[in-house]
Amino acid sequence: MSRSAKKGPFVDPKLLKKISKFKPGEAPAIKTWSRDSEISPEMVGLTFLVHNGKDFIEVRTSEDMVGHRLGEFAPTRKFIRHGGKMQRELEKGTTPAAPAAGQKK
Repeated sequence: MSRSAKKGPFVDPKLLKKISKFKPGEAPAIKTWSRDSEISPEMVGLTFLVHNGKDFIEVRTSEDMVGHRLGEFAPTRKFIRHGGKMQRELEKGTTPAAPAAGQKK
């Protein structure tokens, strides 16, 4: 469910305070835990370190990101891989053995 248009987009007040100190391009990375803050036009060009629960993920904002949340660009789960025999063979660089033409299994 989205936020009411009357209220406007949510940006953490502490984050706004940090942003107002810097100009785009010259600012160091701004560390934040506010994953629910929306990216506003004044944030474009800044670099944020967004906390994902364990580490801080570097997020450089661009024009395309306006209206999205900071947390969308810092995933909280790490996909490793699906296991199984076929996955191991793919990693080795070989394909599963197929019967030659004219032979039965």
